[in-house]
Amino acid sequence: MILHGLPPAIDARARVLILGSFPSAASLAAQAYYAHPQNQFWRVLGAVIGQPLKEMDYPARIAAVQAAGIAIWDIYASCERAGSLDSAIRDARTNDFVVLKESAPALRRICFNGRTAAKRLREIEALGYEALVLPSTSPAHAGMSFEEKLARWRAALQS
Repeated sequence: MILHGLPPAIDARARVLILGSFPSAASLAAQAYYAHPQNQFWRVLGAVIGQPLKEMDYPARIAAVQAAGIAIWDIYASCERAGSLDSAIRDARTNDFVVLKESAPALRRICFNGRTAAKRLREIEALGYEALVLPSTSPAHAGMSFEEKLARWRAALQS
């Protein structure tokens, strides 16, 4: 069965885009980015921008992130996948990143949330963006402490 991702959470204020690979089963069910309760995304990003994102409802989270000049999207528009692991992604179709030039003219940096998303790093750089790979906030990536992840994310998003 082909799964379809979420629309980008982006507006003209975006200076930085965070790209994941593809929404988890929990995110697809909720129609919300990073909906799995153990994913550290909202906790990390909230600490970076000084907002209690984890405690907010989803529309308020998105509004706060966009007000901070940050956008959220995924590398893949669609794929086949059983479960939520990136390693299970098959027959993936990449999103069209050329549209970013029009929808987010201030966008300069794209940060990949983990190594799977970063497989498209060269394509993103070819479009003229600075690209950085950040440690995944996924619960499957438990090899790094929250504090280490936060330090790396803060450095990338605040510089």
